[in-house]
Amino acid sequence: MTNKPMVLCACSAYEHKYYYNEIFYRIPQRVKDDLKAMCVMFTEDVGGELIMTFSEEGCLNLHVRADEGDLLFDEIGSDLKIKKLRYERRELFMMLENYYNIFYQNSY
Repeated sequence: MTNKPMVLCACSAYEHKYYYNEIFYRIPQRVKDDLKAMCVMFTEDVGGELIMTFSEEGCLNLHVRADEGDLLFDEIGSDLKIKKLRYERRELFMMLENYYNIFYQNSY
């Protein structure tokens, strides 16, 4: 397996775009819709970009980044929002990790 993380989805407040990795087409539509809403609301609230990836070990990671000169990006708010998402969505994130580990972990 490669050391490169597998992107599940991403959203950018700069480009006003959402990306979903179609390799995960088997995930139910309602979960895809939930991920999209979660990512869009996150970037609308704090700015920057939110990227959800699976690590080599199969852990779901949430990465936030912002342009260097972005004065509107709320770094503290993004950290707090990530912690809140991890707590409130822990069951969803755990199910996504299980899904990834069962169907994709040994494929790449």
